[in-house]
Amino acid sequence: MILGRLFGGGERAPARAIAVVRNITIGRTVVLDPLAWRRLSGGAFTLERDTLEITAQGVIRLDDGSHVHRFYTDDDLMVQAVSQSADGSDADDFTLFRPWTSSYPVDRADAENFRDRLKQTSWSEFGLPKFQRFWYPGDDRPQPPVELWEAVYYERDGDPVRQIRQACMLYSRDLAPEGQELLLALAMQPEGGDLTHEIMIGLPLLPTEFST
Repeated sequence: MILGRLFGGGERAPARAIAVVRNITIGRTVVLDPLAWRRLSGGAFTLERDTLEITAQGVIRLDDGSHVHRFYTDDDLMVQAVSQSADGSDADDFTLFRPWTSSYPVDRADAENFRDRLKQTSWSEFGLPKFQRFWYPGDDRPQPPVELWEAVYYERDGDPVRQIRQACMLYSRDLAPEGQELLLALAMQPEGGDLTHEIMIGLPLLPTEFST
């Protein structure tokens, strides 16, 4: 299921040529089917365009050997794919996210409070309905956020330009007629950079809802 394999930490990805997943990679265009979000009733996720120019790519290697591939636009829209293989040829889990808020913690207490919120079973965000924790299904206890390292590339054959440590949790809510809206909450800090708190809103994508 959606992002269901994002457990068990994650290793720093080595420098190497990055994957091309369903023909998506840096320098290519993803065309979305707007019905993916327009068919849902009461959702907060909207986009005013249906084409995404991919200018950066991230990769996360998980402890179980699977991989998360992230494809970014200049305005931080993100298409994500999860695969068992490093080349992404067996990717079967796709999501689309857009930024909702981004902020710097005002102090250490603020950073610790955000991290504590990541452990909880629900997430409340200004301007949004409440979301329920998607990970740890059936468990109503606080749980630690998922810890990941993401290597970000600007060139297909280049070295990663950033390594970003992340603590994150995924939340969801059901939408009519038969859909889901996702909220990804992250505490992110690039090596040598500042910690930020990120909230992204998204939805699952079927393979038939995008093309390149």
